[in-house]
Parts: sequence; C-alpha cells; structure tokens
Amino acid sequence: MAAEQGVVHPVIDAIINLTAGAAGGVACVVSGQPFDTVKTKLQTFPSLYRGFLDCSLKTYRQDGIWGLYQGTMPALLANVAENAVLFACYGTCQQLTARAFGLERPSELSDLQNAAAGSLASVFSSLVLCPTELVKCRMQALHEMRTAGKTSLAGGMCSSLSSTWSMVRSILQREGPQGLFQGMSSTWLREVPGYFFFFGGYEISRTLLMQPGCSKDQLDALPLVISGGIGGAFFWLAVYPIDSVKSRIQVLSMSGKQAGFLHTLLRVIRSEGVPALYIGLTPTVLRAFPSNGALFLAYELTRRSLTSQATGS
Repeated sequence: MAAEQGVVHPVIDAIINLTAGAAGGVACVVSGQPFDTVKTKLQTFPSLYRGFLDCSLKTYRQDGIWGLYQGTMPALLANVAENAVLFACYGTCQQLTARAFGLERPSELSDLQNAAAGSLASVFSSLVLCPTELVKCRMQALHEMRTAGKTSLAGGMCSSLSSTWSMVRSILQREGPQGLFQGMSSTWLREVPGYFFFFGGYEISRTLLMQPGCSKDQLDALPLVISGGIGGAFFWLAVYPIDSVKSRIQVLSMSGKQAGFLHTLLRVIRSEGVPALYIGLTPTVLRAFPSNGALFLAYELTRRSLTSQATGS
C-alpha cells in the first residue's frame, strides 16, 4: 500500500497516509453508523431486543432517525483519529517489517507480512481509539441505561448527557482522566489480532482481484470496495466476542466500577452462555462491507491523489 515510498520523503508519506486514513474514517462512519448503534445496543442490553430488526425499529420509534445516529460525533472522532494514526503507523510498520525480513522496500512484503505490520500499527491507534469509542458506546446506550436504571449519576444528571461534551465532562468529573481509558486492555485484545485479519483479508483479496500484469495500486473502485468489505468482515468474525465484552465494560462502568475483561467474560458465559457473546454479529458484518469498503476506497483514492501531487506525476 506504499508503493510510492521510494520517491516520496518518509515524512511526507506519513502525512499522506494520515490524511488518507482520516478521509477513510469519515467515509466509514457516514456509511455504517446506524449498524454500529444497533450493534452496541444488542451487545450491552440483549434482553431488551429480539434481534437486529426489532432493535432498529424500536430505536427509530423512540428517537427517530437521529436515534440510529446517536454517538456520531464521537464515532467520527474515533474513526478519524484511529484511522489517521493507524494508516500513518501502518506505513512506518511496513518499513520496519521489511527491514526485519531483510527486504529493500515495503512493496516487497507478502500479504501476511503486511497483515503483521497492520497488527503492530493497531497498538498505537488503540491509544486514540479507546477514549473516543468509550464515549460513543455510552452515548449509543444512554436510553437503555436510563430504562434499566443502571446509572448512578446523582440528581438525575443522566438526562443532561445529551451531547458528546457533556458525556466527556461527566466522565472526567466522576472518574478522572483514567476513566476515558476504561476498556483499554479489551481494546488491545480486540485490535491487535483483529487488524491482522483486517489487513490480511484486504491484502489477500486485492491480490486475488488483481489483473495479470497490473499492480495492487492500479485496482479500480469495485475491487477496492470488495477487498475492504472482506477485510472488515474478517476482522469482526475473528474478534467479535472480545468486542462484546469490551462494550459491556465501557457502557456498564457508567453505573459504577466495572470488573476487568476476564471476570466480565466469565460472568457473561456463566449467566447467559457463549451465544451471548455473538449477539449483534449480524448488523456488524452487514455494516462491515459497506463501511470498510468505503473506508479503503476513500483511503486509496486520497492516498493516490496526494502521492501524485507530491511527486508531480
């Protein structure tokens, strides 16, 4: 994904990847936010809904179309920040991986070596993702928290948490700066293996869809969208149970101190069974194709355009 690195200065290349990643993050949220909202609600309050369609319809009846876009602002912040850092670090991690395997250029990396570089890059992107995703998940599940009476906010303050910034202020006041990193270990547990499958699925798909005599960087829009969708589906199929636990930790910690990852995982399995860890998988995989297809299409087209301008070609 960095075939032009031989002619573009590394700093410029990092800026190009960061900008292209941010563009991809915007495209991802715009195309997939309603599916993500339903996923979060099903994961954290599975007993309130019968499934994807039931949750979607009830959310629409309760809050209108805006209800399906709850948490859009933190989702935008999360995806733009995550993907900007992810793709900027991905280029650097490709270079490090190439050196580790004795290769001259990142373009010589195999698909699995690119997957390993993506996995390493996710360690850094998780640091900006965790706080923004925490706010997003809590915003998405506010109605359910009120209904279930699980908020311990004094004086009915829960009703005032109608904006992203009021939610952030509440977290900082009640839990301190460290409160923004609730679920950090769960985020790493999801992101590091998940992005191996994410980039692996994307790169392998691009290889399979590549025309004879052409390079991956010459793929048209449709193969890029298909490859991005496959990469996104691989990500969620590989790590969805981890994400379910992470969502519970981040949302339910709103009502007080929440147990760690392993304790929460075992409690869910004992009380609800293993299938509970897969509730919401359908809307997530449905969302993965259009949203990640849009992400990679926006990323690749933006990167190509900026690289072309930087090289004067």
